[in-house]
Amino acid sequence: MGTVSASAPRQRLPVLQGILPIDRGKLSGDVVAGVTLAALGIPEVMGYTKIAGMPVITGLYTILIPILVYALLGSSRHLVVGADSATAAIMAAGMAGLAPIASPQYVEMAGILAIMTAGFLLLARLLKLGFLANFLSRSVLIGFLTGVGIQVAMGQVSGMFGVDEGTGFGPIVKFFRTLGNIPDASWATFGVTAAVLVIIFGLKKVNPKIPGGLVAVIGTIAASWAFDLESHGISVLGSVPSGLPSFGIPRNGWGEWETLLPVAGAIFIVILAQSAATSRSYAARYNEKFDENVDLVGLSGANLASGFSGAFVVNGSPTKTQIVDGAGGRSQVASISASVVVLIVLLFLTKPLQYLPNAVLATIVFVIGVELIDIAGMRKILNLRVNEFVIASITAAVVVIWGVEQAIILAMVLSIIDHLRFGYRPRNTFLTIDSQGRWQGTQVSATEPPVSAVPGLLIYRFSASLYYANSNLLEEEIHRIITDDAPPKWLCIDAIEIGDVDFTGSEVLAGLIKEAQENGVRLVFAELPEALRKELSHDDDNEHVGDVAFFETVQDVVDAYTKSGNQPETRVVSQHPVAGEPSGTA
Repeated sequence: MGTVSASAPRQRLPVLQGILPIDRGKLSGDVVAGVTLAALGIPEVMGYTKIAGMPVITGLYTILIPILVYALLGSSRHLVVGADSATAAIMAAGMAGLAPIASPQYVEMAGILAIMTAGFLLLARLLKLGFLANFLSRSVLIGFLTGVGIQVAMGQVSGMFGVDEGTGFGPIVKFFRTLGNIPDASWATFGVTAAVLVIIFGLKKVNPKIPGGLVAVIGTIAASWAFDLESHGISVLGSVPSGLPSFGIPRNGWGEWETLLPVAGAIFIVILAQSAATSRSYAARYNEKFDENVDLVGLSGANLASGFSGAFVVNGSPTKTQIVDGAGGRSQVASISASVVVLIVLLFLTKPLQYLPNAVLATIVFVIGVELIDIAGMRKILNLRVNEFVIASITAAVVVIWGVEQAIILAMVLSIIDHLRFGYRPRNTFLTIDSQGRWQGTQVSATEPPVSAVPGLLIYRFSASLYYANSNLLEEEIHRIITDDAPPKWLCIDAIEIGDVDFTGSEVLAGLIKEAQENGVRLVFAELPEALRKELSHDDDNEHVGDVAFFETVQDVVDAYTKSGNQPETRVVSQHPVAGEPSGTA
Protein backbone atom coordinates (compact mmCIF):
# COMPACT_ATOMS: atom_id res chain seq x y z
CA MET A 1 0.00 0.00 0.00
CA GLY A 2 1.18 3.48 -0.72
CA THR A 3 2.19 5.34 2.39
CA VAL A 4 4.05 8.58 2.54
CA SER A 5 5.90 9.45 5.71
CA ALA A 6 3.56 10.82 8.34
CA SER A 7 3.76 14.19 9.98
CA ALA A 8 0.81 13.45 12.27
CA PRO A 9 0.94 11.09 15.26
CA ARG A 10 -0.39 7.59 14.78
CA GLN A 11 -4.01 7.09 15.86
CA ARG A 12 -5.55 3.99 17.37
CA LEU A 13 -8.54 3.97 15.03
CA PRO A 14 -8.33 4.78 11.30
CA VAL A 15 -10.82 7.66 11.57
CA LEU A 16 -10.45 11.44 11.43
CA GLN A 17 -7.08 11.03 9.74
CA GLY A 18 -7.99 13.74 7.26
CA ILE A 19 -8.93 16.16 10.05
CA LEU A 20 -6.59 15.60 12.99
CA PRO A 21 -4.41 17.20 14.08
CA ILE A 22 -6.17 20.52 13.49
CA ASP A 23 -3.79 23.34 12.66
CA ARG A 24 -5.48 26.43 14.07
CA GLY A 25 -3.31 28.65 11.91
CA LYS A 26 -4.79 27.05 8.78
CA LEU A 27 -8.35 26.64 10.05
CA SER A 28 -9.66 29.86 8.51
CA GLY A 29 -8.05 28.90 5.19
CA ASP A 30 -9.85 25.54 5.29
CA VAL A 31 -13.20 27.23 5.92
CA VAL A 32 -12.69 29.69 3.06
CA ALA A 33 -11.65 26.81 0.80
CA GLY A 34 -14.83 24.95 1.77
CA VAL A 35 -17.02 27.91 0.83
CA THR A 36 -15.12 28.20 -2.46
CA LEU A 37 -15.64 24.49 -3.10
CA ALA A 38 -19.38 24.84 -2.55
CA ALA A 39 -19.57 27.88 -4.84
CA LEU A 40 -17.78 26.10 -7.68
CA GLY A 41 -19.00 22.60 -6.92
CA ILE A 42 -22.75 23.23 -6.77
CA PRO A 43 -23.18 24.12 -10.47
CA GLU A 44 -20.67 21.41 -11.37
CA VAL A 45 -22.54 18.58 -9.59
CA MET A 46 -25.83 19.89 -10.95
CA GLY A 47 -24.29 19.43 -14.38
CA TYR A 48 -23.19 15.90 -13.55
CA THR A 49 -26.81 14.98 -12.79
CA LYS A 50 -27.53 15.66 -16.45
CA ILE A 51 -24.82 13.18 -17.44
CA ALA A 52 -26.12 10.61 -14.95
CA GLY A 53 -29.77 11.12 -15.90
CA MET A 54 -30.70 12.04 -12.33
CA PRO A 55 -32.89 14.86 -10.92
CA VAL A 56 -30.83 18.01 -10.46
CA ILE A 57 -31.29 18.12 -6.67
CA THR A 58 -29.50 14.78 -6.28
CA GLY A 59 -26.29 16.43 -7.40
CA LEU A 60 -26.38 18.59 -4.28
CA TYR A 61 -27.03 15.47 -2.21
CA THR A 62 -23.70 14.03 -3.37
CA ILE A 63 -21.80 16.87 -1.66
CA LEU A 64 -23.91 16.90 1.50
CA ILE A 65 -23.57 13.61 3.42
CA PRO A 66 -21.14 11.55 1.26
CA ILE A 67 -18.50 14.31 1.38
CA LEU A 68 -18.93 14.46 5.17
CA VAL A 69 -18.63 10.68 5.62
CA TYR A 70 -15.40 10.55 3.63
CA ALA A 71 -14.00 13.46 5.65
CA LEU A 72 -14.54 11.39 8.82
CA LEU A 73 -13.39 7.97 7.54
CA GLY A 74 -10.88 8.66 4.76
CA SER A 75 -7.11 8.72 5.00
CA SER A 76 -6.29 11.65 2.71
CA ARG A 77 -6.35 15.17 4.12
CA HIS A 78 -6.96 16.57 0.63
CA LEU A 79 -9.19 14.26 -1.46
CA VAL A 80 -12.69 15.63 -2.07
CA VAL A 81 -15.50 13.26 -3.03
CA GLY A 82 -18.64 14.02 -4.97
CA ALA A 83 -20.38 13.40 -8.27
CA ASP A 84 -17.88 12.81 -11.07
CA SER A 85 -18.18 12.89 -14.85
CA ALA A 86 -16.49 9.51 -15.44
CA THR A 87 -18.57 7.51 -12.95
CA ALA A 88 -21.74 9.40 -13.95
CA ALA A 89 -21.11 8.45 -17.59
CA ILE A 90 -20.54 4.79 -16.72
CA MET A 91 -23.68 4.78 -14.61
CA ALA A 92 -25.82 6.31 -17.38
CA ALA A 93 -24.48 3.85 -19.96
CA GLY A 94 -25.05 0.84 -17.70
CA MET A 95 -28.57 1.85 -16.66
CA ALA A 96 -29.75 2.88 -20.14
CA GLY A 97 -33.13 1.33 -20.88
CA LEU A 98 -33.69 -0.06 -17.38
CA ALA A 99 -36.03 2.76 -16.32
CA PRO A 100 -37.12 6.21 -17.59
CA ILE A 101 -34.43 8.85 -17.01
CA ALA A 102 -34.83 10.74 -13.68
CA SER A 103 -37.89 8.68 -12.75
CA PRO A 104 -38.38 7.47 -9.14
CA GLN A 105 -37.47 3.93 -10.24
CA TYR A 106 -34.33 5.21 -11.97
CA VAL A 107 -33.32 7.13 -8.83
CA GLU A 108 -33.78 4.04 -6.67
CA MET A 109 -31.73 1.94 -9.06
CA ALA A 110 -29.00 4.59 -8.92
CA GLY A 111 -29.05 4.23 -5.14
CA ILE A 112 -28.75 0.45 -5.45
CA LEU A 113 -25.80 0.92 -7.79
CA ALA A 114 -24.10 3.18 -5.23
CA ILE A 115 -24.66 0.59 -2.49
CA MET A 116 -23.25 -2.19 -4.69
CA THR A 117 -20.22 -0.01 -5.48
CA ALA A 118 -19.77 0.57 -1.74
CA GLY A 119 -19.81 -3.21 -1.29
CA PHE A 120 -17.04 -3.64 -3.87
CA LEU A 121 -14.95 -0.97 -2.15
CA LEU A 122 -15.44 -2.51 1.29
CA LEU A 123 -14.61 -5.98 -0.02
CA ALA A 124 -11.46 -4.56 -1.58
CA ARG A 125 -10.53 -3.13 1.82
CA LEU A 126 -11.10 -6.45 3.60
CA LEU A 127 -8.96 -8.25 1.01
CA LYS A 128 -6.41 -5.40 0.95
CA LEU A 129 -6.84 -4.92 -2.78
CA GLY A 130 -5.80 -1.28 -2.86
CA PHE A 131 -2.95 -2.32 -5.15
CA LEU A 132 -5.49 -2.84 -7.95
CA ALA A 133 -5.38 0.91 -8.43
CA ASN A 134 -2.02 0.41 -10.10
CA PHE A 135 -3.57 -1.57 -12.95
CA LEU A 136 -4.83 1.62 -14.56
CA SER A 137 -1.76 3.63 -15.47
CA ARG A 138 -1.70 7.42 -15.57
CA SER A 139 -1.56 7.35 -19.38
CA VAL A 140 -4.62 5.08 -19.59
CA LEU A 141 -6.53 7.38 -17.22
CA ILE A 142 -5.63 10.38 -19.40
CA GLY A 143 -6.93 8.54 -22.48
CA PHE A 144 -10.05 7.36 -20.65
CA LEU A 145 -10.94 10.80 -19.30
CA THR A 146 -10.22 12.36 -22.70
CA GLY A 147 -12.68 9.93 -24.27
CA VAL A 148 -15.23 10.66 -21.54
CA GLY A 149 -14.78 14.39 -22.16
CA ILE A 150 -15.43 14.00 -25.88
CA GLN A 151 -18.48 11.83 -25.27
CA VAL A 152 -19.89 14.15 -22.60
CA ALA A 153 -19.37 17.26 -24.74
CA MET A 154 -21.06 15.64 -27.76
CA GLY A 155 -24.02 14.63 -25.61
CA GLN A 156 -24.78 18.24 -24.60
CA VAL A 157 -25.22 19.69 -28.08
CA SER A 158 -28.97 19.01 -28.12
CA GLY A 159 -29.51 20.87 -24.83
CA MET A 160 -27.33 23.78 -25.92
CA PHE A 161 -29.36 24.28 -29.12
CA GLY A 162 -32.75 23.28 -27.75
CA VAL A 163 -33.27 20.39 -30.20
CA ASP A 164 -34.17 16.73 -29.80
CA GLU A 165 -31.25 14.39 -29.19
CA GLY A 166 -30.56 12.01 -32.05
CA THR A 167 -31.24 8.31 -31.62
CA GLY A 168 -29.16 5.32 -32.60
CA PHE A 169 -26.42 2.99 -31.37
CA GLY A 170 -23.37 4.63 -29.90
CA PRO A 171 -22.49 8.22 -29.02
CA ILE A 172 -21.16 9.10 -32.47
CA VAL A 173 -24.35 8.06 -34.30
CA LYS A 174 -26.46 10.00 -31.80
CA PHE A 175 -24.18 13.02 -32.14
CA PHE A 176 -24.40 13.23 -35.93
CA ARG A 177 -28.16 12.72 -35.87
CA THR A 178 -28.38 15.53 -33.30
CA LEU A 179 -26.39 17.75 -35.66
CA GLY A 180 -29.02 16.95 -38.30
CA ASN A 181 -31.63 18.55 -36.03
CA ILE A 182 -29.72 21.85 -35.69
CA PRO A 183 -31.81 23.61 -38.41
CA ASP A 184 -34.76 23.29 -35.98
CA ALA A 185 -32.79 24.91 -33.13
CA SER A 186 -34.32 27.36 -30.69
CA TRP A 187 -32.15 30.40 -31.23
CA ALA A 188 -33.35 31.91 -27.97
CA THR A 189 -31.99 28.81 -26.22
CA PHE A 190 -28.73 29.11 -28.13
CA GLY A 191 -28.55 32.76 -27.06
CA VAL A 192 -28.58 31.61 -23.43
CA THR A 193 -25.87 29.08 -24.29
CA ALA A 194 -23.70 31.72 -25.92
CA ALA A 195 -24.14 34.05 -22.94
CA VAL A 196 -23.08 31.32 -20.51
CA LEU A 197 -19.99 30.50 -22.60
CA VAL A 198 -19.02 34.19 -22.68
CA ILE A 199 -19.45 34.49 -18.90
CA ILE A 200 -17.45 31.32 -18.09
CA PHE A 201 -14.53 31.88 -20.46
CA GLY A 202 -14.56 35.66 -20.09
CA LEU A 203 -14.29 35.54 -16.30
CA LYS A 204 -11.63 32.85 -16.55
CA LYS A 205 -9.50 35.23 -18.60
CA VAL A 206 -10.07 38.03 -16.10
CA ASN A 207 -9.30 35.86 -13.06
CA PRO A 208 -9.31 32.02 -13.06
CA LYS A 209 -10.44 32.03 -9.40
CA ILE A 210 -13.76 33.74 -10.20
CA PRO A 211 -16.47 31.03 -10.23
CA GLY A 212 -17.76 31.61 -13.75
CA GLY A 213 -20.20 28.71 -13.58
CA LEU A 214 -21.76 30.04 -10.38
CA VAL A 215 -21.99 33.58 -11.82
CA ALA A 216 -23.68 32.16 -14.93
CA VAL A 217 -26.18 30.18 -12.84
CA ILE A 218 -27.10 33.15 -10.64
CA GLY A 219 -27.24 35.56 -13.58
CA THR A 220 -29.45 33.36 -15.78
CA ILE A 221 -31.77 32.55 -12.85
CA ALA A 222 -32.23 36.28 -12.28
CA ALA A 223 -32.79 36.90 -16.01
CA SER A 224 -35.22 34.00 -16.28
CA TRP A 225 -37.25 35.27 -13.31
CA ALA A 226 -37.21 38.88 -14.49
CA PHE A 227 -38.01 38.28 -18.17
CA ASP A 228 -39.98 35.02 -17.95
CA LEU A 229 -37.65 33.20 -20.35
CA GLU A 230 -39.90 30.13 -20.34
CA SER A 231 -42.55 32.11 -22.21
CA HIS A 232 -39.95 32.74 -24.93
CA GLY A 233 -39.53 29.02 -25.60
CA ILE A 234 -36.57 28.47 -23.28
CA SER A 235 -37.08 25.36 -21.13
CA VAL A 236 -36.30 25.68 -17.41
CA LEU A 237 -35.78 23.19 -14.58
CA GLY A 238 -39.13 23.72 -12.94
CA SER A 239 -39.93 22.93 -9.32
CA VAL A 240 -36.94 21.72 -7.27
CA PRO A 241 -37.59 20.09 -3.87
CA SER A 242 -36.08 21.73 -0.83
CA GLY A 243 -35.04 20.29 2.51
CA LEU A 244 -32.99 17.27 3.45
CA PRO A 245 -32.97 14.11 1.33
CA SER A 246 -35.08 11.18 2.47
CA PHE A 247 -33.10 8.32 3.99
CA GLY A 248 -33.63 4.60 3.56
CA ILE A 249 -32.68 1.52 1.58
CA PRO A 250 -33.96 1.69 -2.04
CA ARG A 251 -36.74 -0.85 -2.47
CA ASN A 252 -37.37 -0.97 -6.22
CA GLY A 253 -34.84 -2.21 -8.74
CA TRP A 254 -33.10 -5.04 -6.88
CA GLY A 255 -34.38 -7.41 -9.56
CA GLU A 256 -31.85 -5.81 -11.94
CA TRP A 257 -28.87 -6.53 -9.68
CA GLU A 258 -27.28 -8.90 -12.21
CA THR A 259 -27.35 -6.13 -14.83
CA LEU A 260 -26.00 -3.58 -12.37
CA LEU A 261 -23.22 -5.81 -11.03
CA PRO A 262 -20.74 -5.32 -13.93
CA VAL A 263 -21.59 -1.59 -13.97
CA ALA A 264 -20.72 -1.37 -10.26
CA GLY A 265 -17.51 -3.28 -10.99
CA ALA A 266 -16.48 -0.81 -13.69
CA ILE A 267 -17.29 2.15 -11.43
CA PHE A 268 -15.32 0.52 -8.61
CA ILE A 269 -12.21 0.29 -10.81
CA VAL A 270 -12.46 3.95 -11.84
CA ILE A 271 -13.01 5.11 -8.25
CA LEU A 272 -10.10 2.97 -7.05
CA ALA A 273 -7.67 4.24 -9.69
CA GLN A 274 -8.71 7.89 -9.86
CA SER A 275 -9.08 8.41 -6.12
CA ALA A 276 -5.82 6.65 -5.28
CA ALA A 277 -3.90 8.61 -7.92
CA THR A 278 -5.28 11.92 -6.63
CA SER A 279 -4.70 11.11 -2.93
CA ARG A 280 -1.21 9.80 -3.61
CA SER A 281 -0.13 12.90 -5.51
CA TYR A 282 -1.28 15.33 -2.80
CA ALA A 283 0.14 13.20 0.03
CA ALA A 284 3.51 13.22 -1.72
CA ARG A 285 3.28 16.97 -2.34
CA TYR A 286 2.78 17.73 1.37
CA ASN A 287 4.74 14.75 2.78
CA GLU A 288 1.71 13.42 4.63
CA LYS A 289 0.36 10.03 5.60
CA PHE A 290 -1.78 8.23 3.06
CA ASP A 291 -3.12 4.68 3.13
CA GLU A 292 -5.08 3.40 0.13
CA ASN A 293 -6.82 0.72 2.19
CA VAL A 294 -8.12 3.24 4.74
CA ASP A 295 -9.27 5.39 1.83
CA LEU A 296 -11.30 2.45 0.57
CA VAL A 297 -13.30 2.52 3.81
CA GLY A 298 -13.97 6.24 3.40
CA LEU A 299 -14.99 5.85 -0.25
CA SER A 300 -17.18 2.86 0.63
CA GLY A 301 -18.89 4.83 3.41
CA ALA A 302 -19.40 7.80 1.10
CA ASN A 303 -21.10 5.66 -1.55
CA LEU A 304 -23.19 3.87 1.08
CA ALA A 305 -24.37 7.25 2.38
CA SER A 306 -25.08 8.33 -1.18
CA GLY A 307 -27.17 5.23 -1.86
CA PHE A 308 -29.17 5.67 1.36
CA SER A 309 -29.81 9.38 0.79
CA GLY A 310 -31.32 9.27 -2.71
CA ALA A 311 -28.15 10.31 -4.54
CA PHE A 312 -25.83 8.35 -6.86
CA VAL A 313 -22.24 7.11 -6.99
CA VAL A 314 -19.50 9.44 -5.80
CA ASN A 315 -15.81 9.41 -6.56
CA GLY A 316 -12.61 11.11 -5.47
CA SER A 317 -12.63 14.17 -7.71
CA PRO A 318 -9.35 15.61 -9.04
CA THR A 319 -11.07 18.89 -10.03
CA LYS A 320 -12.75 19.45 -6.63
CA THR A 321 -9.55 18.49 -4.84
CA GLN A 322 -7.63 21.04 -6.88
CA ILE A 323 -10.29 23.70 -6.13
CA VAL A 324 -9.74 23.21 -2.40
CA ASP A 325 -5.97 23.09 -2.67
CA GLY A 326 -5.86 26.21 -4.84
CA ALA A 327 -8.07 28.03 -2.33
CA GLY A 328 -5.69 27.18 0.53
CA GLY A 329 -7.45 24.17 2.05
CA ARG A 330 -5.11 21.73 3.80
CA SER A 331 -7.46 19.31 5.57
CA GLN A 332 -10.92 17.75 5.43
CA VAL A 333 -12.24 20.69 7.43
CA ALA A 334 -12.71 22.26 3.98
CA SER A 335 -15.04 19.41 2.94
CA ILE A 336 -17.01 19.75 6.18
CA SER A 337 -17.38 23.50 5.53
CA ALA A 338 -18.61 22.83 2.00
CA SER A 339 -21.17 20.35 3.33
CA VAL A 340 -22.53 23.03 5.70
CA VAL A 341 -22.90 25.51 2.83
CA VAL A 342 -24.76 22.91 0.74
CA LEU A 343 -27.04 22.22 3.72
CA ILE A 344 -27.96 25.93 3.87
CA VAL A 345 -28.69 25.93 0.11
CA LEU A 346 -30.91 22.86 0.40
CA LEU A 347 -32.88 24.31 3.29
CA PHE A 348 -33.38 27.87 2.08
CA LEU A 349 -32.21 28.47 -1.49
CA THR A 350 -33.63 25.78 -3.80
CA LYS A 351 -36.73 27.72 -4.88
CA PRO A 352 -34.83 30.06 -7.25
CA LEU A 353 -33.43 26.99 -9.05
CA GLN A 354 -36.80 26.43 -10.73
CA TYR A 355 -36.04 29.38 -13.03
CA LEU A 356 -32.70 27.98 -14.20
CA PRO A 357 -32.71 27.33 -17.99
CA ASN A 358 -31.80 23.76 -18.92
CA ALA A 359 -29.41 25.16 -21.53
CA VAL A 360 -27.26 26.55 -18.71
CA LEU A 361 -26.65 23.10 -17.25
CA ALA A 362 -26.02 21.65 -20.71
CA THR A 363 -23.45 24.37 -21.36
CA ILE A 364 -21.73 23.90 -17.99
CA VAL A 365 -21.50 20.16 -18.65
CA PHE A 366 -20.19 20.86 -22.16
CA VAL A 367 -17.41 23.00 -20.67
CA ILE A 368 -16.63 20.27 -18.13
CA GLY A 369 -16.37 17.76 -20.97
CA VAL A 370 -14.07 20.01 -23.00
CA GLU A 371 -11.82 20.53 -19.96
CA LEU A 372 -11.52 16.75 -19.56
CA ILE A 373 -10.01 16.47 -23.05
CA ASP A 374 -6.34 16.47 -22.11
CA ILE A 375 -4.59 17.31 -25.37
CA ALA A 376 -1.43 18.42 -23.57
CA GLY A 377 -1.33 15.16 -21.63
CA MET A 378 -1.83 13.07 -24.76
CA ARG A 379 0.91 15.01 -26.54
CA LYS A 380 3.27 14.45 -23.61
CA ILE A 381 2.57 10.69 -23.67
CA LEU A 382 3.23 10.63 -27.42
CA ASN A 383 6.58 12.37 -26.96
CA LEU A 384 7.70 10.05 -24.16
CA ARG A 385 6.13 6.63 -24.86
CA VAL A 386 4.54 5.92 -28.24
CA ASN A 387 3.21 2.53 -27.13
CA GLU A 388 1.38 4.10 -24.16
CA PHE A 389 0.00 6.80 -26.45
CA VAL A 390 -1.48 4.10 -28.68
CA ILE A 391 -3.14 2.46 -25.65
CA ALA A 392 -4.44 5.81 -24.39
CA SER A 393 -5.80 6.65 -27.86
CA ILE A 394 -7.50 3.27 -28.22
CA THR A 395 -9.06 3.73 -24.78
CA ALA A 396 -10.36 7.19 -25.72
CA ALA A 397 -11.71 5.90 -29.05
CA VAL A 398 -13.55 2.99 -27.41
CA VAL A 399 -15.20 5.40 -24.95
CA VAL A 400 -16.42 7.60 -27.80
CA ILE A 401 -17.41 4.85 -30.23
CA TRP A 402 -18.64 2.12 -27.92
CA GLY A 403 -18.98 3.16 -24.28
CA VAL A 404 -17.21 3.89 -21.02
CA GLU A 405 -17.86 0.54 -19.35
CA GLN A 406 -16.23 -1.43 -22.17
CA ALA A 407 -13.36 1.06 -22.33
CA ILE A 408 -12.44 0.50 -18.67
CA ILE A 409 -12.18 -3.26 -19.18
CA LEU A 410 -10.20 -2.82 -22.39
CA ALA A 411 -7.91 -0.26 -20.74
CA MET A 412 -7.03 -2.67 -17.93
CA VAL A 413 -6.37 -5.51 -20.36
CA LEU A 414 -4.22 -3.34 -22.63
CA SER A 415 -2.26 -1.98 -19.65
CA ILE A 416 -1.50 -5.47 -18.40
CA ILE A 417 -0.54 -6.68 -21.87
CA ASP A 418 1.74 -3.68 -22.35
CA HIS A 419 3.38 -4.35 -18.97
CA LEU A 420 3.84 -8.03 -19.79
CA ARG A 421 5.34 -7.09 -23.14
CA PHE A 422 8.25 -5.40 -21.40
CA GLY A 423 8.65 -8.23 -18.91
CA TYR A 424 8.48 -10.71 -21.79
CA ARG A 425 11.29 -9.03 -23.75
CA PRO A 426 13.48 -7.25 -21.17
CA ARG A 427 16.40 -5.13 -22.34
CA ASN A 428 19.29 -7.23 -21.09
CA THR A 429 22.83 -5.85 -20.98
CA PHE A 430 26.49 -6.79 -20.82
CA LEU A 431 28.28 -5.01 -17.98
CA THR A 432 31.68 -3.61 -18.86
CA ILE A 433 34.29 -1.37 -17.23
CA ASP A 434 35.28 1.91 -18.85
CA SER A 435 38.75 3.46 -18.90
CA GLN A 436 38.08 5.21 -15.58
CA GLY A 437 37.01 2.02 -13.82
CA ARG A 438 33.26 2.67 -13.86
CA TRP A 439 30.52 0.23 -14.77
CA GLN A 440 28.56 0.76 -17.96
CA GLY A 441 26.03 -1.30 -19.86
CA THR A 442 25.69 -2.35 -23.48
CA GLN A 443 22.40 -3.84 -24.65
CA VAL A 444 22.49 -7.45 -25.73
CA SER A 445 22.01 -7.79 -29.48
CA ALA A 446 21.45 -10.86 -31.63
CA THR A 447 23.58 -9.33 -34.40
CA GLU A 448 26.45 -7.87 -32.36
CA PRO A 449 29.14 -9.93 -30.57
CA PRO A 450 29.10 -10.04 -26.74
CA VAL A 451 31.11 -7.40 -24.87
CA SER A 452 33.45 -8.68 -22.14
CA ALA A 453 33.96 -7.00 -18.77
CA VAL A 454 37.59 -8.13 -18.95
CA PRO A 455 39.11 -10.56 -21.47
CA GLY A 456 37.58 -13.97 -20.91
CA LEU A 457 34.88 -12.77 -18.48
CA LEU A 458 31.37 -11.89 -19.63
CA ILE A 459 28.90 -10.33 -17.17
CA TYR A 460 25.32 -10.66 -18.41
CA ARG A 461 22.51 -8.81 -16.60
CA PHE A 462 18.96 -10.13 -17.01
CA SER A 463 16.69 -7.11 -16.46
CA ALA A 464 13.43 -8.60 -15.18
CA SER A 465 12.00 -11.28 -12.94
CA LEU A 466 12.46 -14.67 -14.58
CA TYR A 467 9.25 -16.52 -15.35
CA TYR A 468 7.75 -18.87 -17.92
CA ALA A 469 7.09 -16.18 -20.55
CA ASN A 470 10.60 -14.73 -20.73
CA SER A 471 12.77 -17.68 -19.66
CA ASN A 472 13.16 -18.68 -23.31
CA LEU A 473 14.86 -15.31 -23.99
CA LEU A 474 17.40 -15.99 -21.25
CA GLU A 475 17.93 -19.48 -22.65
CA GLU A 476 18.44 -18.19 -26.21
CA GLU A 477 20.88 -15.43 -25.23
CA ILE A 478 22.99 -17.59 -22.89
CA HIS A 479 23.02 -20.44 -25.41
CA ARG A 480 24.30 -18.06 -28.09
CA ILE A 481 27.12 -16.93 -25.76
CA ILE A 482 28.37 -20.33 -24.63
CA THR A 483 28.17 -21.93 -28.09
CA ASP A 484 29.99 -19.04 -29.77
CA ASP A 485 33.16 -19.78 -31.76
CA ALA A 486 35.13 -17.97 -29.04
CA PRO A 487 33.14 -18.48 -25.81
CA PRO A 488 34.26 -16.77 -22.58
CA LYS A 489 36.12 -18.66 -19.89
CA TRP A 490 33.70 -17.38 -17.26
CA LEU A 491 30.12 -16.27 -17.77
CA CYS A 492 28.48 -14.38 -14.90
CA ILE A 493 24.71 -13.95 -14.75
CA ASP A 494 24.09 -10.76 -12.78
CA ALA A 495 20.72 -11.33 -11.10
CA ILE A 496 20.36 -7.99 -9.29
CA GLU A 497 17.16 -7.20 -11.22
CA ILE A 498 15.69 -10.70 -10.97
CA GLY A 499 13.19 -10.19 -8.18
CA ASP A 500 11.62 -13.62 -8.51
CA VAL A 501 12.03 -16.87 -10.45
CA ASP A 502 9.20 -19.32 -11.11
CA PHE A 503 9.52 -23.08 -11.62
CA THR A 504 10.07 -22.77 -15.38
CA GLY A 505 12.80 -20.17 -14.88
CA SER A 506 14.50 -22.35 -12.26
CA GLU A 507 14.50 -25.32 -14.62
CA VAL A 508 15.96 -23.18 -17.42
CA LEU A 509 18.79 -22.01 -15.14
CA ALA A 510 19.59 -25.59 -14.16
CA GLY A 511 19.69 -26.58 -17.83
CA LEU A 512 22.00 -23.67 -18.68
CA ILE A 513 24.41 -24.68 -15.91
CA LYS A 514 24.71 -28.11 -17.46
CA GLU A 515 25.08 -26.78 -21.00
CA ALA A 516 27.76 -24.27 -19.96
CA GLN A 517 29.90 -26.89 -18.29
CA GLU A 518 29.56 -29.23 -21.27
CA ASN A 519 30.95 -26.40 -23.43
CA GLY A 520 33.83 -25.61 -21.09
CA VAL A 521 32.38 -22.34 -19.79
CA ARG A 522 32.27 -21.70 -16.06
CA LEU A 523 28.83 -20.26 -15.25
CA VAL A 524 28.66 -18.19 -12.05
CA PHE A 525 26.00 -16.00 -10.47
CA ALA A 526 26.05 -12.63 -8.75
CA GLU A 527 23.22 -11.15 -6.67
CA LEU A 528 21.12 -14.31 -7.04
CA PRO A 529 18.18 -14.35 -4.57
CA GLU A 530 18.93 -16.52 -1.55
CA ALA A 531 15.82 -18.65 -2.05
CA LEU A 532 16.79 -19.55 -5.61
CA ARG A 533 20.39 -20.14 -4.58
CA LYS A 534 19.17 -22.76 -2.12
CA GLU A 535 16.89 -24.31 -4.73
CA LEU A 536 19.72 -24.71 -7.22
CA SER A 537 22.11 -25.98 -4.55
CA HIS A 538 19.67 -28.75 -3.62
CA ASP A 539 18.73 -29.76 -7.16
CA ASP A 540 19.34 -33.51 -7.04
CA ASP A 541 18.48 -33.89 -10.73
CA ASN A 542 21.40 -31.72 -11.88
CA GLU A 543 24.81 -33.09 -10.98
CA HIS A 544 26.54 -29.98 -12.37
CA VAL A 545 24.99 -27.56 -9.88
CA GLY A 546 27.57 -28.40 -7.22
CA ASP A 547 30.28 -26.79 -9.34
CA VAL A 548 28.45 -23.45 -9.63
CA ALA A 549 29.77 -20.44 -7.69
CA PHE A 550 27.55 -17.78 -6.17
CA PHE A 551 28.93 -14.27 -5.52
CA GLU A 552 27.49 -11.34 -3.62
CA THR A 553 28.47 -8.70 -6.21
CA VAL A 554 29.86 -8.51 -9.73
CA GLN A 555 33.04 -7.00 -8.26
CA ASP A 556 33.50 -10.22 -6.28
CA VAL A 557 33.26 -12.07 -9.58
CA VAL A 558 35.94 -9.86 -11.14
CA ASP A 559 38.18 -10.39 -8.09
CA ALA A 560 37.75 -14.17 -8.16
CA TYR A 561 38.38 -14.31 -11.90
CA THR A 562 41.54 -12.23 -11.43
CA LYS A 563 42.87 -14.43 -8.62
CA SER A 564 42.32 -17.52 -10.77
CA GLY A 565 45.22 -16.24 -12.91
CA ASN A 566 43.17 -15.35 -15.97
CA GLN A 567 43.69 -11.59 -15.92
CA PRO A 568 45.75 -8.88 -14.17
CA GLU A 569 43.88 -7.43 -11.19
CA THR A 570 41.16 -4.93 -12.08
CA ARG A 571 39.26 -2.74 -9.60
CA VAL A 572 36.19 -0.69 -10.45
CA VAL A 573 34.98 2.53 -8.88
CA SER A 574 31.49 1.25 -8.03
CA GLN A 575 31.60 -1.84 -5.84
CA HIS A 576 27.89 -2.53 -6.12
CA PRO A 577 26.17 -1.22 -9.30
CA VAL A 578 22.53 -0.31 -8.69
CA ALA A 579 19.83 -2.13 -10.68
CA GLY A 580 19.23 -0.41 -13.98
CA GLU A 581 22.02 2.12 -13.38
CA PRO A 582 24.78 1.16 -15.86
CA SER A 583 24.75 3.69 -18.65
CA GLY A 584 25.44 2.92 -22.28
CA THR A 585 23.48 1.87 -25.27
CA ALA A 586 19.88 1.04 -24.52
